[in-house]
Amino acid sequence: MSVDDRFAKNFADHIEERPFGTRFTPDDSPVKDWATDWSHIDEVWAADPYAIQDDLRERCPVAHTNRFGGAWLPVRWDDVAAIAHDSERFTSRTVVVGNFRPPAEIEPVGGIPPISSDPPFHHDARKLLLPAFTKSAVSKLEPATRAFCHKLIDDLGDRDVVDAATEYAQHIPARVIADMLGYPPQDAHLFTEFIEQSLEGINNPAEERIAAMGRQFDYHMQQIRAHLDEPRDDLTSYLVNAELYGNKLETFHVVGTMILLLVAGIDTTWSAIGASLWHLASNPADRERLVAEPELLPTAMEEFLRAYAPVTMARIVKQDMSFGGVEMKAEDFILLSFPAANRDPSQFDRAAEVVIDREVNRHAAFGLGIHRCLGSHLARMELRVALEVWLERIPRFSLADADAVRWAGGQVRGPRTLPVRIG
Repeated sequence: MSVDDRFAKNFADHIEERPFGTRFTPDDSPVKDWATDWSHIDEVWAADPYAIQDDLRERCPVAHTNRFGGAWLPVRWDDVAAIAHDSERFTSRTVVVGNFRPPAEIEPVGGIPPISSDPPFHHDARKLLLPAFTKSAVSKLEPATRAFCHKLIDDLGDRDVVDAATEYAQHIPARVIADMLGYPPQDAHLFTEFIEQSLEGINNPAEERIAAMGRQFDYHMQQIRAHLDEPRDDLTSYLVNAELYGNKLETFHVVGTMILLLVAGIDTTWSAIGASLWHLASNPADRERLVAEPELLPTAMEEFLRAYAPVTMARIVKQDMSFGGVEMKAEDFILLSFPAANRDPSQFDRAAEVVIDREVNRHAAFGLGIHRCLGSHLARMELRVALEVWLERIPRFSLADADAVRWAGGQVRGPRTLPVRIG
């Protein structure tokens, strides 16, 4: 098959044809008042956002910052849910609050459809992906996922101290997503680089971010061209040949969706696995109970997702408006904090505690509204299998050095280093 004309250009050629939006001067200064100057890339936030969110919930439930061109931070369940369900007044054209805001001209598709898409386009773009993420489709991936988890444990050898984040958690979703897309598994180091650039480097100079975006875009184009030359039974070939409204998908739609699947599909689950292992390493009573009662793991897993929900999402205000007692301006960012909503005491009893046998747990770790995570079945499978294998193979472990644990800043929070002592 000859190379499809849609994919003949590189990023630099394509980007000249699209409006690129507004850039803002990066501000890395420490936060002085979280109610009026918050920053989700601040080291204090990365280390422990929960204390900040609890304080804001009491005194300023919708905080503001002038950073990132102006942004709001709601921390109550009701406010987060209201915005997440309101696609009339808030657009999803970007899911990242950073020093660049894409223009309204890219609506309703956005940069990484369908999560960046608005109705009615969103429904149809999302529907294209649903077959790959059903429970039955995900169940077929479980045996290989379990075998890979065992291999990762084997590779740890007989060392007393290992890094449960970099040597275990991060590799599991990377392998699963690579297999689904038909990407070379040996490129996992590139996936990690793409994640850091997309989600942790949001305050880097705009030129650096554009260059990084170009490298990521061109990598996906390379994979697409390989699939056009040699079609396969995977998500990449599916997207290249998929049609919407009688036409094949535009280049930016295909590549944007693949970026979404790769970056979001890896980082969110990697973070959830790592946070769960961090909790068990820090709380021996919970670890011992789950080893003794493995049937409790699905319930405990939902509680880990609630208490350590890794993901926050962005919205943009469409028009000047009043919301939650504040005056929002058109084009203001909103950081939609599902982790804060999950710890709202008005919604959850003992909200600040991790209760591994919590029976009623309607958390928002996978989002709310039309953009609720379409990969939730896949993420739950990976998290469950990763914890089952770890607890089966390594029932006794603890933090080797609590001070050495490093949490990611930005909009996906999880441990990036997690040294644990085995035995």
